[in-house]
Amino acid sequence: MPRRPQGARCLTFTTRPFTPDQQSSLAQTQPRYEPARLPVRLTHVNDDAVSLVIPGRNCAATIRQCLEAVVPLLEDDTSPLSEIIFVNDGSTDETAGIVSEYPVHCLAGTGRGPGAARNLGWRAAKGHLVWFVDADCVAEPDALSLLLPHMSDPKVGGVGGSYGTMTADNLLSCLIHEEIVERHRVMGSRVNFLATFNVLYRRSILKRIGGFDERYLKAQDAEMSFRVMDAGYELRFEFGSRVRHYHPTRWRSYLRTQRGQGYWRVWLHLSHHGHATGDSYSSLGDHAQPPLAMLTLLCVVVAAVFHALGRPEAWWAVLAAAAILAALQWPMTLRLLRRMRQGRYLCYAAMGFLRAFWRGIGMTQGLVGYLLRKDRSERC
Repeated sequence: MPRRPQGARCLTFTTRPFTPDQQSSLAQTQPRYEPARLPVRLTHVNDDAVSLVIPGRNCAATIRQCLEAVVPLLEDDTSPLSEIIFVNDGSTDETAGIVSEYPVHCLAGTGRGPGAARNLGWRAAKGHLVWFVDADCVAEPDALSLLLPHMSDPKVGGVGGSYGTMTADNLLSCLIHEEIVERHRVMGSRVNFLATFNVLYRRSILKRIGGFDERYLKAQDAEMSFRVMDAGYELRFEFGSRVRHYHPTRWRSYLRTQRGQGYWRVWLHLSHHGHATGDSYSSLGDHAQPPLAMLTLLCVVVAAVFHALGRPEAWWAVLAAAAILAALQWPMTLRLLRRMRQGRYLCYAAMGFLRAFWRGIGMTQGLVGYLLRKDRSERC
């Protein structure tokens, strides 16, 4: 079993979030292995063996920290992690070169998105359990060990964990992160969907249901978890298992992503009935916000027409729709203020209000795209 070469360093983690100074130091240190002295470890795989699959595309900025957190588990005699598989999904930056420095199986992806990359990874895996972690996530030392006890129940098909943050010095990132944590805090141990940034599945189940639906560029994690439940298995959630995530720090890219989420959520709910009114992570009020945002825009158009006809009172409909949408932001805003005790979390109300419009635009595009397609089995 290979050991770390003399002088090489590994990042260490505590259960407390990194401070901004620590994050800056982390980015400057850039610890690395010596590739010639670290061959890929080949081990006997038993029933408890875990294969880690990490899909990534142009992730040179984060993949080193991601691997530094999990490679030590390969060298730990008590860890069930038997291999790490990285699927390079068409990267054009230095991702492949960085990954080559580590004892990792690197597979060439097809460039068809994270669902296809994950499928390629788990099908090449030798472990009976497959742990998925995203390339922009840094696993805490006990992230895997906290997931494993749930799999002792044969009725459990998969178990997922929560987030930490690697970008605590950015307002947008903090708003995103603390909203996710707040939602995770009230989730029970039994859930009806799992995300793939930190999730453990039985390989036999992935094989049985065919893995991820590669048509979905987003929401493919929720879509697959619905099929796992349809196959008769339970899904579990472990709040204590965390991976620290590089949350978005730029508004433009974040809102663009939210538009994509809206697009694929339409496909998800039209293909899997019974989930549109809420789930373990979100409520009916959350799901109602994008349609309400689109109703607000429609009211603006109608009010403008009526105003031109000498009927300005129609603007009250715009104000009413916008007021309802704004009011829906306050339950989460107040929860964040109570827990964080920082005035800046008042900004969540503005973020949620703006986000609803972008998700609504995406949902409108998704609905049109879904209805116009002649063959819904084709890739969008």
